[in-house]
Amino acid sequence: MSELLQLKAVSKNFGGLRAVNHVDMVVPEKGLYGLIGPNGAGKTTIFNLITGIYEPTEGEIIFDGSLINGLQPHSIAKRGIARTFQNIRLFKELTVLENILIARQAYKKYNIFTAMFRLPGYFKEEKRMKEEAMEILGLLGLADKADYKAGALPYGEQRLTEIARALALRPKLILLDEPAAGMNPAESENLMNLIKRIREEFITTVLLIEHDMKVVMGVCEYIYVLDYGSLISQGPPEVVSKDPKVIEAYLGEQVNA
Repeated sequence: MSELLQLKAVSKNFGGLRAVNHVDMVVPEKGLYGLIGPNGAGKTTIFNLITGIYEPTEGEIIFDGSLINGLQPHSIAKRGIARTFQNIRLFKELTVLENILIARQAYKKYNIFTAMFRLPGYFKEEKRMKEEAMEILGLLGLADKADYKAGALPYGEQRLTEIARALALRPKLILLDEPAAGMNPAESENLMNLIKRIREEFITTVLLIEHDMKVVMGVCEYIYVLDYGSLISQGPPEVVSKDPKVIEAYLGEQVNA
């Protein structure tokens, strides 16, 4: 597999605090990788660096063969990186379908003139985007909730709606920031199956931050472990779960839970 994402000696300072310390990571095309560590280890900071919310203090971030340091978030999204957030960020007064269509706007094939005068191309393109959005919702089991206000959905379905919106960007890489947070065991089990399906059916690469070790160990092919902003371990789940440094810093008894 070719390398889709590379972090080369990436660091991020906030004043005198070094939140990320010379991190090297490689995520191959179509990989399903995990990033774990204690709270405050720097995981979400790495996601923010990859997506352009922060710029690295040192190092390089290379995506699909190009350096993306310093690019704005919208430019990085257009290159094929989408994400979800630790705290759900939906347009809660809009419907589920409208939330997905907002993401699809980046791919509309009509200009302002066509839209202003409601020419036939406008209606054809709007129909196509709605069909594609409904297809994504169908794959995530949300088609029957398309006309519900996003804020009225149960927590687990709001999480799925956010994932659906990210997938609507047609990403080459999707970053999932604690997608199982707040889910009950049954929802987490369904999420594990969904993450596997996302990689296969959308032919995309997945990088996952998650505290639920059952989810991480159940879906990830390879795991990076952060502690105090530095990588302390990496490898397949069966290797990482037995690493004494990882157990001491983070896992404890969770692996056997």
